[in-house]
Amino acid sequence: MNVMNLFTLQDRVAIVTGASSGLGVAFAQACAQAGADVVLAARRTDKLGATADLVSATGRRVLTVQTDVVDPDQCQTMVDRAMEEFGRVDVLVNNAGIGTAVPATRETPEEFRAVVDVNLHGSYWAAQACAKVMQPGSSIVNISSILGLTTAGLPQAAYSASKAAIVGLTRDLAQQWGSRKGIRVNAIAPGFFKSEMTDQYKPDYLDSLAHRFVVPRMGDPAELAATLVWLASPAAGYVTGQTIAVDGGVTIT
Repeated sequence: MNVMNLFTLQDRVAIVTGASSGLGVAFAQACAQAGADVVLAARRTDKLGATADLVSATGRRVLTVQTDVVDPDQCQTMVDRAMEEFGRVDVLVNNAGIGTAVPATRETPEEFRAVVDVNLHGSYWAAQACAKVMQPGSSIVNISSILGLTTAGLPQAAYSASKAAIVGLTRDLAQQWGSRKGIRVNAIAPGFFKSEMTDQYKPDYLDSLAHRFVVPRMGDPAELAATLVWLASPAAGYVTGQTIAVDGGVTIT
């Protein structure tokens, strides 16, 4: 077999949460370019149309579903709609997430819980709903962060804690669903890529981290999306329970 034939999602169905903006758009477009039909899920449906157009431009089918992942019932509805439209779910990209930058002495219980509810609980509810219908050979890719592995000078206790928890969740689900269901579960820990979150950084923040970039630049979303396609595809068929840092070397400095 030509090894390049393994890097495909041809005729598979991928669900991408948080698909209305930022990296979610890049993930959805990459899944479609790799051959998958795509279910786009997000709370903000006003922006899903633009992502749907990018998917349709590849010739693949697309379905948009308004979904707040903190609600298990909405996650189940997301999967039900995917099954009604496409008859299968092969890939879940658990991308929906939020972040705050509040000093730990001032962060309120409501602010902390809101971040954990979306980033951790939402990933779990989406994975749980998908795992009920996924067949052997399916793949779940959780989106963690390098802030779950290291620190970067920001007051982001809730975000860092939730993204570190994703690493543990990934390992446990991989163990539970691997031999029993044939579902692989991995995570990506992105470094600094242009997104709505990085747009909120102070102008000199990334400059202050320049000494930690082994590859001296911000990442291109296409590079992150390529890692996603690899993990979701048969090319990574012997990889599960892993968290892959895509960060230009920040976590090794």
